[in-house]
Amino acid sequence: MYIDLDGQGPRYAQLIRALKAAILDSRLSAGSRVPASRSLANELGVSRNTVMAAYDQLQAEGFLLGRVGSGSYVADIGNRRTSAQQPTNEALVAPLSAFARRALAVSDGALIPGRQHSDLRYNLQYGLPLTNPALISAWRRELNRASERVELDYPDVQGLLALREQICDYLARRRGVNASPENVLVISGTQQAFALASRVLLDDGDTVVLEDPHYRGARQIFSAYGARVRGVRVDDEGLVPSALPNRARLAVVTPSHQFPTGALLPLARRVELLEWATARKSWLIEDDYDGEFRFGGRPLAALKSLDHDGRVVYIGSYSKTLFPALRLGYMVLPESLGEAFRAAKWLEDRGSNTLEQAALAHFMSSGGFERHLRRAAQSLSARRTAMLAGLRKHTGNAFEIVDSNAGMHLTAWLRSGSHADCERLAVHARERGLGLYTVAPYSFRTSARPGLLLGYAGLPPADIEAAVRLLGRCLLETNLSA
Repeated sequence: MYIDLDGQGPRYAQLIRALKAAILDSRLSAGSRVPASRSLANELGVSRNTVMAAYDQLQAEGFLLGRVGSGSYVADIGNRRTSAQQPTNEALVAPLSAFARRALAVSDGALIPGRQHSDLRYNLQYGLPLTNPALISAWRRELNRASERVELDYPDVQGLLALREQICDYLARRRGVNASPENVLVISGTQQAFALASRVLLDDGDTVVLEDPHYRGARQIFSAYGARVRGVRVDDEGLVPSALPNRARLAVVTPSHQFPTGALLPLARRVELLEWATARKSWLIEDDYDGEFRFGGRPLAALKSLDHDGRVVYIGSYSKTLFPALRLGYMVLPESLGEAFRAAKWLEDRGSNTLEQAALAHFMSSGGFERHLRRAAQSLSARRTAMLAGLRKHTGNAFEIVDSNAGMHLTAWLRSGSHADCERLAVHARERGLGLYTVAPYSFRTSARPGLLLGYAGLPPADIEAAVRLLGRCLLETNLSA
């Protein structure tokens, strides 16, 4: 009998896998005797104990039968196919659900920050975390402190009360939102918020409205859950309420810093948007993804602060304010939706990580979180200044730069050229070690304006200046400089 060990892991585990495969493929037939442990050990160049351990495990799992004084024999485990009869992988896979098919159709890991282009010298990808060694040290201390005090039971599905209280205090002071802890739901981030909203608020075929351009992760989630997703025009002041459809179950908006254009939705449009939702009994999701970072004054109050009819679901996330690996965020829910969202959250994961919630609650109550925000805003302001200065110096008139005086990115519209030209520039830049990313994936319309989404959080000012200098050379080399 020929046994081929695969070289992966301990020898006894390799032998178990090899013997199982031989039995399941009918290369070892039911009732046949396997080699004595000593002879098989000599043949394979392993210890006898290794072979005996493998035989013992196979007997425990029912693949072998041991007979005292006679040896070990292959058990009769029912119908088995020969190698020639083995079905293809496709034949073994059960048909996928409609959700799985849609999820596969919309999934694309190419836009995940830091995952696809980690070998680049300069990466201007939006969504990379702000590098801050002091935050890492502070967070380690908070985790150590929390680990000495946290309960080991299942978490409260709604979230740790201490954290929900801190979130309410923070929102009242910084975002103008008056909420009670009973209306706050701690979640794993914006993506889970959209997934829960899909389950609680939508049926198959319901219409969801997104800004155009928009955050692509929202479109992927709602499409996967079977919604009809359509875009609504955005101009220099954000979403255009007069372009909203007469009927839609849900609209997702970024009023404090439109993603990705950076536009700020004025008060009159905010009121019009709320009136639209109330008149149609529709829901609004306010994605306040980086509203904390403004460089010309206090952050503007959230749309939720104007919501007197309970139509707005407010989403906040710590992915931008702290770091993406934390996977914590929160929703402020209208009272009428709280019970349904809590039930959906309980079914999904029974609640978010208690240890990290406890660490974050103390970080906020001690003032550490807002001290970090002040330092982060200063750092981002310096990086934004370096980005703007570099673009003026090295790219000439090639781009129209949208500067919203906020956030962690800029949008640069290509003055002369097409989406194909923009993509050609990005490909050429990557060959030179510079990560550039086009706006095209964030828009429904192929006729939308070509441009770049320039993230500046992940690089220090000196590297940003060098990156934009390289961008200028790439424009010349691709004949796109104006």
